[in-house]
Amino acid sequence: MIQKTIEKMQKTIETTKRQFQTLRTGRASTELLSRVQVEYYGSIVPLQQVASVSIPESTLFVLSIFDKTAVKSIEKAIQTSDLGLNPQVDGTTIRLRLPELTEERRKDLVKLVKKYTEEGKVSLRNVRRDFLEELKGYEKNKELSEDELKRLQDEAQKVTDQHTSILEKLAKDKEVEIMKV
Repeated sequence: MIQKTIEKMQKTIETTKRQFQTLRTGRASTELLSRVQVEYYGSIVPLQQVASVSIPESTLFVLSIFDKTAVKSIEKAIQTSDLGLNPQVDGTTIRLRLPELTEERRKDLVKLVKKYTEEGKVSLRNVRRDFLEELKGYEKNKELSEDELKRLQDEAQKVTDQHTSILEKLAKDKEVEIMKV
C-alpha cells in the first residue's frame, strides 16, 4: 500500500535532481542545454533534436548541427536563453565556452537550488497528504483498523522524513558545487 507513495516520492527526488543538473556550475554538462528550445521549420523543438552536443573540455560545448538552415535559429535560441552563453559559429559547428561564474551569479544559483528544494519538499508533503487521505477513506469504510491506520500514518511520516533528508543532502551538495571556485 505504501509502496506507491514511496515510488511517487522517488520520482519527486529524480525531478529535483534533473532541475539541479540544468543549473550552471562552471562545468559543461549536456543537461545544461536541455532547456534550450529552437524554432525549426515553424515549430519549437529541443536543441538535442537539431544538433548533437559534445564536451571536449570541461568548459566547452561543441554543437554539430544536423541541418545548416537551422544554424541561425540555434544561435538565436542560445543567445536568448538565460544561460549567458555567447555562441561562436563556424559553418555547421557552434562552440560555447562557459565563462567563469561571478560571485553574484553563484549566489543567484544557490537561491535557485533552494527554490527547487522547497518545491520538492512541497511535492513530498503533497504525496504524503494524498496517501493519508486515502487511508482515512479506508478507515471510514471499515477496511482498516485504528491501529493499522496509526501504524501506516507513522510509516508515511518516516518515509517522508527520509526523502526530505535526501533532498536536503542533494541541495547541500549542489550548493557546495556551485560555490566552489
